Amino acid sequence: MQFFFKLIISMMLISTCALIGKKFPSLSGLIATMPLTSLIVLFWLYSEKQEDTGLLETYCRSAFWGIIPSFFFFLVVFLCLRRQLPFYLVFFAGFGTWVCGAFLHQCFLK
Repeated sequence: MQFFFKLIISMMLISTCALIGKKFPSLSGLIATMPLTSLIVLFWLYSEKQEDTGLLETYCRSAFWGIIPSFFFFLVVFLCLRRQLPFYLVFFAGFGTWVCGAFLHQCFLK
């Protein structure tokens, strides 16, 4: 039951952001990238493992350094869209950039 509660709240957050994006894309982008999702994850982790603050610390450090691959994802997507490339190419270029960055992220954080 707890899993489904988490799932519903997370889906509501993403759906709300998408709905806002139809009318106010810049506000939706801000909401999507703000630490709101990280706060939800921190809350879920804390509620399940209150005694393990090391887990929360590791999560926060990884999220902090994870901003870098996300930055490059958005930069590549923005530049590709600016050049009016087909969406599938934009998607794969952005995602590929993020995957490379995420791989380096994991290598450096070990």
